[in-house]
Amino acid sequence: MSQALSTDVLIVGGGIAGLWLNARLRRQGFATLLVESASLGGGQSVKSQGIIHGGAKYALHGALTGASEAIADMPRRWREALAGSGEVDLTGVRLLSDAHYLWSPGTLAGNLTSFFASKAVRTRVDQVKGADLPPALQHPQFKGKVYRLSELVLDVPSLIERLAELAGDSLLAAEQLEPLHENGELVGLRVDGRDIRAQRIVLSAGAGNAALLSALGLSQPAMQCRPLHMVMVKAPSLKPLYAHCLGGGPKPRVTVTSHPAADGQWVWYLGGDLAEADGVARDETAQIAAAQKELGNLLPWVDLSQARWATLRVDRAEPAQSGLVRPDNAFLAEQNKLLVGWPTKLALAPDFADRVLTALTRDGIQPSTHPALPALPRPPVAPPVWEALLP
Repeated sequence: MSQALSTDVLIVGGGIAGLWLNARLRRQGFATLLVESASLGGGQSVKSQGIIHGGAKYALHGALTGASEAIADMPRRWREALAGSGEVDLTGVRLLSDAHYLWSPGTLAGNLTSFFASKAVRTRVDQVKGADLPPALQHPQFKGKVYRLSELVLDVPSLIERLAELAGDSLLAAEQLEPLHENGELVGLRVDGRDIRAQRIVLSAGAGNAALLSALGLSQPAMQCRPLHMVMVKAPSLKPLYAHCLGGGPKPRVTVTSHPAADGQWVWYLGGDLAEADGVARDETAQIAAAQKELGNLLPWVDLSQARWATLRVDRAEPAQSGLVRPDNAFLAEQNKLLVGWPTKLALAPDFADRVLTALTRDGIQPSTHPALPALPRPPVAPPVWEALLP
């Protein structure tokens, strides 16, 4: 029988939410152990566009929604972390862009009026022109308007690597997880035959939470998956672009982020309305054709003759909501020693950690002394998705 272990908080799921929580807890003196059955960040996290939203895209129709209210402070918190002065130390994480942009093609201006009137837009929003435009839009044919948002874009692979570094010896690769009960109460987990006891157990495994709950004999909290069909394009001609392109509806027509590939080229990662609804229904060939048409209409001067294309299906796991609507905040449900949650998006990882720490404080859970951890098998860090799909 493997040696039994004990810890203050046992976290299951090594995406950004679990890793951020792990870093917060360790910084406050808690003993932690984070269990990952595959690769760190290999679920939703590494498929993220890396945008730290501040609520702007939720304000396109001027509504101060719960989502924009909850997320408004996230860019500040992430910036402090990147500077080394925040709740976790993210120094060394690559900042792809210090701003995200709102891009209105042609004469489309209807939803811009209500956007700027919205109370959800708390920070200064400036129009940019000429040499201040994103490189991909600095072309004589470009006729639209561009506004700079106080939202940053991170290189997610370097973020995962930094959070894994902050985890120290607290990471454990696992294949099989079972509940560990004493006197009918969940007191920990049996991980590959090793008993691990903890004061609290946190499930932060994204889409994997459903299977974990089932293994524990639970059906709540219920989960929903909101599917996306993202598109990636890699070409020697591409220049960096980080922008929401406005359409006529409440969602960005397309959201573009740019990511550095190992060969020195840029990969454009395309989301927004293109990746939802109709995009989900298309097969890969049809989705690539739709993306080619969209970019051809919006950016006809960009040479895509040597471009390589790929698509990626993503299931964004979230707590179940009526009508599959997007949750407003990070989510956490509690059942005795078990805490189950979803951050609902990358930017809200600090909010998820806040909720766990609030629950620990309320219940009087304090850091305690535990034996040093033995050498444990460590899960690998997930590679960037574009390196596999567009080598």
